[in-house]
Amino acid sequence: MPSETVSRIEQANAGGNLTTATVQNIKVWLSKDCMRPYHARIVEMINSEEWSRLDELFWTAIPFGTGGRRGPMGELGPASINDRTIAESAHGLACYLRESGVTEGGSAVVTCDTRNKSMHFARLTATTFVAHGLKVYLFESHRATPALSFAVRKLGCHIGVMISASHNPPADNGFKAYWSNGGQVIPPHDKGIIAQVENADLIPSIDYSDAIATGGIEVIGATLDSQYVDEVAALCRSSSRDISAVFTPLHGVGETSIYRILQHVGFDKVDIFEDHRKPDGDFPNVPDHLPNPELLEVFDPVIDWVRETSHDADLILASDPDADRLGVMVRNREGGFTAITGNQTGALITDYLLSKRRDAGTLSADDYVVETLVTTPLVKCVAAEYGARTFNELLVGFKWIAQTIEENGADHFVFGCEESIGFLSGGYCRDKDGAVGALFILELAAELKAAGKTLLDHLDTLYSRHGYHAEGQKSIYCTGPTGKAKIDGLMQTLRENPPAEFGPVRFVEVADYAAGKRTGIPGGDSLGTIAEPVGDLLIYKSDPDSSVRVQIAGRPSGTEPKIKFYFFCQTDLSDGGNLEHARAAGDGVLNEVQEALAAWADEKLAD
Repeated sequence: MPSETVSRIEQANAGGNLTTATVQNIKVWLSKDCMRPYHARIVEMINSEEWSRLDELFWTAIPFGTGGRRGPMGELGPASINDRTIAESAHGLACYLRESGVTEGGSAVVTCDTRNKSMHFARLTATTFVAHGLKVYLFESHRATPALSFAVRKLGCHIGVMISASHNPPADNGFKAYWSNGGQVIPPHDKGIIAQVENADLIPSIDYSDAIATGGIEVIGATLDSQYVDEVAALCRSSSRDISAVFTPLHGVGETSIYRILQHVGFDKVDIFEDHRKPDGDFPNVPDHLPNPELLEVFDPVIDWVRETSHDADLILASDPDADRLGVMVRNREGGFTAITGNQTGALITDYLLSKRRDAGTLSADDYVVETLVTTPLVKCVAAEYGARTFNELLVGFKWIAQTIEENGADHFVFGCEESIGFLSGGYCRDKDGAVGALFILELAAELKAAGKTLLDHLDTLYSRHGYHAEGQKSIYCTGPTGKAKIDGLMQTLRENPPAEFGPVRFVEVADYAAGKRTGIPGGDSLGTIAEPVGDLLIYKSDPDSSVRVQIAGRPSGTEPKIKFYFFCQTDLSDGGNLEHARAAGDGVLNEVQEALAAWADEKLAD
């Protein structure tokens, strides 16, 4: 590495133009022969004093988080998704597979969503695997994430990869790694893969055409598609199909899975929204180009179209680009549309599936549902009513739900859900599937419609049985080289100096899943230990004997530069079981708590 180059970047560091981590990472890339194809461009950027861009590309190495490895695409650097970081990811996964005991042979499935460069990265992943001696099954074109999980299990492969950044902006892409059970990698596999990625030097490669010609890559599609559709269709629990809906794939892969399955099982009154139908990684017709069905704005073009055409839609459904998550809106009594959250959808489907088992006489005390620590307590309340078990002491990420299914068997697995609109049933795959959510929510809606009711009516029925449950979320983004430090600082303050109150609610306990302990507030007295799970998650709890009980969960995201807060407010019915009074009380308290926490976080970040 030329001394002049070293001097320039060190001077930029001293002048505050580059972080120390950026300087270190640039030196690593310039000192390695394997990075030689990038050397000229890096030096050019240094000579041009493109400090801001260099900081963006080199300030960190994108880690594996709850959803794999994901971030902004860039031409080079460890902080972006590019040919080198994708190849390193595939190389690390292949090396770890060998280290785990598969010393020769082995197989993998690879596919991608509709994002820009996704197919390029999928082929790069496939050829890297072949160069490591793996047999690779590569889908002919974009597919849904659950289809990848299904294919890993169906083909008996050792690993799988989905190239996707889920619901992130168009500039992003990512690498989701799957193990032989069809679930995303979990410890110790994730750490082992990262270790191999960090040690990556020269990465073996093979030309794509040669890999095809030699049989190293086998292109797959139609047969696996049909098998996947049949497996999901077999989960049907009702013949009711008289329901009208509009489905938007948000320019993603949803037509290949969700829409195809709904048509296959007879939901012929479900139309696809044409303006969002074309696969396009720029997500051109989605508001702000953000294809996240948790954002209500993505529904606006569909709602406008429904009104303009006088469409009789009872529901609007939306999936994210890789079709593993599903957002739902329901026509209300006033003729407009009301969103039902992932928590509400999960509770509704849990009740639906357990009631079907009860009515069929197949309900068992061994039946169980699975949710995470940041998913609504209403799911557990519903399951308890039917005598079913609930596994809910899980960290964020559907991979933990998949692990629970593996540990307890799929025979009595009823349903798994997470607040971020992820749902799963059956044993055909080990990741969330928007198709399952669409299938069950439409069946339930059709049965309710026949009785003159809606999903909103049935949600109120659940509240009448189990108390009113209100939930909310708040994400605080801290981007760039200083973002992680800000997020870590907020978590440290919440951990070491827990606020005693937010708004009108006083908190009496904080559960720290990183330290494995429960601590009283404000005295700091020990309330016991937490053996598992272990992760960077804090949960604040109010007085459990209060008629309005509040919890706040906080954690740094594993895939985005943000800290995410989850709010839960559970209100007992009073005044003779008056739901509207409970709703008003619960929503009011929840809003005040959310506003108070947001103001507190703004103040701390400004310090």
